[in-house]
Amino acid sequence: MHEWEINLTKPGPDISYAPPPGGLPAQSERLADRAVFTSAYAFIPNTVMTDIVTSALPFWEQTRLWVLARPLSGFAETFSHYLMEVGPNGGSDRPDDDAEAEHVLFVTSGTINLAFDGDTRSLSAGGYAYLPAGLNWSVRNEGGDKANFHWIRKRYQPVNGIPAPEVLITSDSAVTPVPMPNTDGVWATSRFVDPADLRHDMHVNIVTFQPGGVIPFAETHVMEHGLYVLQGKGVYYLNGDWKEVEAGDYMWLRAFCPQACYAAGHEPFRYLLYKDVNRHMPLTHG
Repeated sequence: MHEWEINLTKPGPDISYAPPPGGLPAQSERLADRAVFTSAYAFIPNTVMTDIVTSALPFWEQTRLWVLARPLSGFAETFSHYLMEVGPNGGSDRPDDDAEAEHVLFVTSGTINLAFDGDTRSLSAGGYAYLPAGLNWSVRNEGGDKANFHWIRKRYQPVNGIPAPEVLITSDSAVTPVPMPNTDGVWATSRFVDPADLRHDMHVNIVTFQPGGVIPFAETHVMEHGLYVLQGKGVYYLNGDWKEVEAGDYMWLRAFCPQACYAAGHEPFRYLLYKDVNRHMPLTHG
C-alpha cells in the first residue's frame, strides 16, 4: 500500500474553510484596518485580500493567487505560502520548475485533480497532499466552479542516510485530532505527518480550539510559522500585542516570536499551521 492510498472522507457539517474575499472595497469605506507588519510578525487580515493584490504564475491557466508569505531575509526565511484560486478548466501541467521544492496543498473549496506518477487523485474541501521535491506533478480544475487551495512550498533539506518522503494524500476528516495533555480536549492538533518521521523537514497541521480553549503560555521557539484561520475567531498574542483574529486572517511569524491565543465566539477556532522541523540549525547564514 502506498502512502497516498489513505482513505479520503468529506468534512463534517460543523467544519468550514474560509475563502479569500476578493473584490474591492467601496470608495466610501474607511481606510483604517487591522493590517500590520513588524520586525517579529506580520498580520494580514482577510479584508486586504482583494482583487488588486493578486498575482499570476508562469504556466498556470485561469489562475490567480494571494502571496501570503515568502522567504524574507532577517524575518521568516524557510517557506512561501500561496492562497490559490483556479477557475474552471484552469491549472498547470508545469506548476513549479524548482526541483528542490517540496509542497503541501490543502483544498478549501471546489475540487482539483492532482496527477503524479501516472495516477490522478481528486481532492475536495479538506483534502491534503504532500508532494516531495523532484516529483513530476500537475493540477487541474475540471469542475464547473472555482477551486481554492493553500500551496505551501519549502526547499527540502535532505539528510544523508534518511530517505526522502513519499507522496501523501489524505484529508482533514481522515485525521483524528490529538488533544494536548491536560486540556480536556479543548486544544487539539490534526497532524497529517507523524512527528516522529524524520524524513519530513516541515509540518502543516490544523490546530483546533473549542470555545474558551487557550494556549496558556507565550510559546517562544525557533520554528517559523504561517497561520491561516480556517474557521471561527480568537484573540492572538504576538510579541506583546493582542490581535483579534477571525476566519480568513493570516499571521506570519519569524523564529522566536512569542505567541499565545484563546478561542472566542461559539464555534471551533481552527487554523492551518506551517512550521519547519527536524533539522540542525545552520551555522552559516545564506
